[in-house]
Amino acid sequence: MLYYANKRSYEKMEAMETLFEEIEPARPAFTPDSPLAVRMRPRTLDELVGQQEAVGPGSWLRTAIEKDTLSSIILYGPAGTGKTSLAHVIAETTKAQFVEVSAISGTVSDLRREIQAAQKRLASYNQRTILFVDEIHRFNRSQQDALLHAVEDRVVVLIGATTENPYFEVNTALNSRSRIVELKSLSDEDVAQLLHNALADQRGLKGCYALDDEARDAIILLAGGDGRASLTTLELATNLVEPGTSDAPALITAEVVARAVPNRVLPYDKNKDMHYDIISAFIKSMRGSDPDAALYWLARMIDGGEDPKFIARRMFIAASEDIGNADPQALLVAEAAFKSAEVIGYPECRINLAQAAIYLALAPKSNAAEAGIDAALAEVRKGPLRAVPDHLRDRHRPGSEDYGAYKYPHNYEKGWVEQQYLPDGLERGCFYHSSDRGWEAYRADATARDRK
Repeated sequence: MLYYANKRSYEKMEAMETLFEEIEPARPAFTPDSPLAVRMRPRTLDELVGQQEAVGPGSWLRTAIEKDTLSSIILYGPAGTGKTSLAHVIAETTKAQFVEVSAISGTVSDLRREIQAAQKRLASYNQRTILFVDEIHRFNRSQQDALLHAVEDRVVVLIGATTENPYFEVNTALNSRSRIVELKSLSDEDVAQLLHNALADQRGLKGCYALDDEARDAIILLAGGDGRASLTTLELATNLVEPGTSDAPALITAEVVARAVPNRVLPYDKNKDMHYDIISAFIKSMRGSDPDAALYWLARMIDGGEDPKFIARRMFIAASEDIGNADPQALLVAEAAFKSAEVIGYPECRINLAQAAIYLALAPKSNAAEAGIDAALAEVRKGPLRAVPDHLRDRHRPGSEDYGAYKYPHNYEKGWVEQQYLPDGLERGCFYHSSDRGWEAYRADATARDRK
């Protein structure tokens, strides 16, 4: 779907035989039946709630919009943070022609047609074209490639919007031709302001409803920083209460909000940014010996439907990476958790995962195994070729009697005897550095005693 807009007119572009373009009257941005979130879309930068870092006074983006010198940008952030709203503010304030393209139904042919129309508009009327592509990550590579030259030559000014990390989901060449602007989840204060505006504004609820404090807090909690979700919840709640008047507004209580939205669903995007952010927080919480945080992030993943085997695999890794021989039992606990994820599955394996997560969080920590193997690999890959000491070489070959005597440790009282095991040029302690915690520290002390 393609349409054109600016604050003065909507323009229908079709194949035409003359240089004159057909102009249609502007269609309204919303109707009385439009969703509350659509009716409350900001019309100016001053009406935009939140995002002060990205578009507040003095920011690059605000200055570019106010001076109508905008260059191509990609707006990146979670749902409901104002990406589409910001694009519509630009549509209302810019002197350029504003064209919106659907990333779901738009084709390469559609894009090429729009680029040709933009070239004609620029050549004939010296009018720039702003091309807004919502969910731009849904464009395939050929669709994104079709935009490259037009963006580079400024035939169009691209405004792409995406909930996915553009560094992974958007063509690298397109990223390099655009400025990436990150929008953050709205604060509780921002969401409260949105609710206040919607209750009072004539485009919204016209003062016919009011929220008590508990209802407002409940909506803010349910929204989780998503402005659109907060307005949707408010609208659903109004459907359960007869409207009042501006002089005697109908009161919406927390009980009404709970009836409208009985279940809170926190966002969780498998295989995307939030997926990696939460598993990262989970691993770092166990590494940091915080069982409460580990359980919270584990619960977020379970509630989001994360594959339990994925969670258990990461604990399996953490057992050696972050605990190692400070508590060798941790590896067995992690293995058992992985087995439970494979054999039992949800919902019961949540208990096994929780037990393992708590154990790993409380276990003494050592990264000596990871640091040691990485140091050894670095030596193997970058150091010289080092020969096996003769006395350690295999004895099943002619001439091995000249290799020198190998001392068999079990023939000695403590099961240990001094002899060279490392190749020439390396000394004991070059890779492995014991921690001073748990079993590893105990064994380091015992080994030192045995070698005296």
